[in-house]
Amino acid sequence: MPEITLPDGSRKVFEKPVTIQEIAQSIGTGLAKATIAGKVNDVLFDATLPINHDAKVVIITSRDKEGIEIIRHSFAHLIGHAVKQLYPNIKMAIGPVIEEGFYYDIFSEYRFTPEDLIKIEERINKLIKTNYDVKILQVSKKEATKTFQERDETFKLRIIEDIPDEGLINLYKHEEYIDMCRGPHVPNTRHLRHFKLLKLSGSYWRGKSENESLQRIYGTAWAKEKELNDYLTRIEEAEKRDHRKLGKKHSLFYISEESPGMIFWQPNGWTIYQVLMKYIREILKKNDYQEIRTPQAVDKSLWEKSGHWEKFRDDMFTTSSESRTYAIKPMNCPCHVQVFNQGLKSYKDLPLRLAEFGSCHRNEPSGALHGLMRVRNFTQDDAHIFCTEEQIQDEVSTFIDLVFEVYKTFGFDEIIIKLSTRPEKRVGSDDIWDKSEKALTEALNNKDLKWELQPGEGAFYGPKIEFSLRDCLNRIWQCGTIQVDFSMPIRLDATYVDLNNEKRNPVMLHRAILGSFERFIGILIEQYEAKFPIWLAPTQIILLSITDRNIEKCKEFNQFLNIKGYRSKVDIRNEKVGYKIREATIGRIPLIAVIGDKEEEVDSVSLRALDGTNLGISNLPNLYKLIDELIEKKGRIE
Repeated sequence: MPEITLPDGSRKVFEKPVTIQEIAQSIGTGLAKATIAGKVNDVLFDATLPINHDAKVVIITSRDKEGIEIIRHSFAHLIGHAVKQLYPNIKMAIGPVIEEGFYYDIFSEYRFTPEDLIKIEERINKLIKTNYDVKILQVSKKEATKTFQERDETFKLRIIEDIPDEGLINLYKHEEYIDMCRGPHVPNTRHLRHFKLLKLSGSYWRGKSENESLQRIYGTAWAKEKELNDYLTRIEEAEKRDHRKLGKKHSLFYISEESPGMIFWQPNGWTIYQVLMKYIREILKKNDYQEIRTPQAVDKSLWEKSGHWEKFRDDMFTTSSESRTYAIKPMNCPCHVQVFNQGLKSYKDLPLRLAEFGSCHRNEPSGALHGLMRVRNFTQDDAHIFCTEEQIQDEVSTFIDLVFEVYKTFGFDEIIIKLSTRPEKRVGSDDIWDKSEKALTEALNNKDLKWELQPGEGAFYGPKIEFSLRDCLNRIWQCGTIQVDFSMPIRLDATYVDLNNEKRNPVMLHRAILGSFERFIGILIEQYEAKFPIWLAPTQIILLSITDRNIEKCKEFNQFLNIKGYRSKVDIRNEKVGYKIREATIGRIPLIAVIGDKEEEVDSVSLRALDGTNLGISNLPNLYKLIDELIEKKGRIE
């Protein structure tokens, strides 16, 4: 007679083993119809499995986050059901849930096309309208093996090989289709309504290029039609803002097959890069950082000593000279310790803040490369703070303020903070990790900030705080970080002389605000849709001549503007001024200045903003003042 305790504290006693579906029915028919699954003693549980012991039970519906994830996972299995009906000879690999959607990897000699995607979606719709029950079978490893041998599902058999012999395996039966999953899944396809298959892509079995090539079908699913439509609108907007398309359209950067994952910056893009670097450099100077520069290639012995060689050697580019092996640096930290180690340091020198716009290389898989967002060569706004243990709190607190200040400059007001703690594979004693994690926890709590714990997600040398941005399309981008590291200074013999004239190891704080310039610029391109605020815009103002008589005045004003340091250019082509205005607007130039005979008479320009706002007639002194005010605001609307 299981006694079930519900979230409100109420208890229900049942005479025999009871399912979550039956518990919901005992509360009300409406809840029973909405029930997708449940939690039994905080563990996700299928709605139709019996509970034969006393337990705390939470009923899950599509209103819950877990409910949406279960719906998406169930849709992944529906892909399998539909695809096997349409293409019986294919083999199913894996079909997990991802953020806001799901995918299924499939092995097939036949290459799927967008037209096939439409057929598969139609078949899924036909299947879900039958409202069939999804049945769960709990079987032994031997029975599961037999099931998938009979179905010739070689990838499922490989997965089963890695499962321990003891315990049961969940098989989910969709009419004639059977799949394997940890679960839970919806009890009936009536819970599966609002979905869309999105795209096709390639993948490899278990993510390794030496394995079989697979085809991946992506989809999304939601509890309500409006949520689905809103998501599809966001996808459409994201497509329009894709930094790769905008980068090409506005001549910002390009990527060549001769150098995959490495960026060729064009003049417009390099201007943004330089303005961004100048801004960060000013921030660093204001906060007492000293800028340094370290080599690109460093003997592998340093990376072995720091611990990076063991952890990251597969991701490093290497070269050799005179029988020595060098790693092209994938990160800057060991090199910064070398700079710290030059000359005896006193406690009076701490905190010492060393910053570098450090160019790093990582041998990312070609399939993972994605425009500016995932590259092989990137430049970090990297810095390392060498401090005493007593100074950690102040340094972390100051850095948090700095992060919020910088992100606000770019219009990011919602900052998501996560604390990542010790991973399974790490260096350093538990005592060191205890102190490090405590320091970051206290720093966050002292700032009275909302944050989330990520157990096991820290760097191999220390815990870290991660700062993520939410952009205009509600996407999350992890950018900034600060990490406490007691271990590397010890491993690399960094010391200072304390108040008692004894040598001690400093604490090393790894920190970055933007993360990498490449990725952050990619985020900005999509955030602004390449309509950069005037302080970042490659061209800040363009001067348009109405007739040939006005060409010299355009050139004269352009020269004055460039002497003042503004990024100005002219359009003196023999075209109608309306055409030139349209071209300047398409080119995302923030200020458009027109000069005709009327303007020349008063030595002024007719000024308009990118959004078409008429800013009136302005002489040069007033124009300078306006541009300066806009640059000072950095695009912020106060």
